[in-house]
Amino acid sequence: MDGVVVRKACRRYNDPGNAHELTFSCFQRRRFLSRDRTRLYLRDAILTAKVEHAFDLLAYVFMPEHAHILIWPRGEQYDVSAILKSVKQPVARRAVLYLRRHNPQGLRWLATGQKDKPYRFWQAGGGYDRNIIKSATIRQATEYIHNNPVRRGLVQAPEDWYWSSAREWVEPGTGPLPVDRASFPST
Repeated sequence: MDGVVVRKACRRYNDPGNAHELTFSCFQRRRFLSRDRTRLYLRDAILTAKVEHAFDLLAYVFMPEHAHILIWPRGEQYDVSAILKSVKQPVARRAVLYLRRHNPQGLRWLATGQKDKPYRFWQAGGGYDRNIIKSATIRQATEYIHNNPVRRGLVQAPEDWYWSSAREWVEPGTGPLPVDRASFPST
């Protein structure tokens, strides 16, 4: 088996009525999301994907080297892989374009050494995708997402991390992305 690369298959279930907790990491867990510029790229991509793929955003957090989003697709038919592509691909394109124009030396941090894909912003693979069908699990996932910056020691309270929906849940309109409160299960 020397020289054989084995990738874990990521099976996605696009079941109507399910929420999805999606986690995706930066290439080699590098801190590409530590700058407001790249976090704004991610914010913009999520806003565009929400419209294109008709999903509600229940929770999110942008950490320096990964992101979590909790979404609830509204349609009977949807494709989580397509949603992820719509979120991740524009961020990668914008980051590479920015570096080419303003900091060509910075491209080395995204370099893969591969001819067909010379640069990578996101870690290869499907990331983490968990289907959620129970209201209690949605609330637990939201709490987990919101507490990421606290567990890492970046802030004292979840709402202190600007790049999280925790702030938005406490005081609507104060975070980078609005959450779809009406879709959040009440019980």
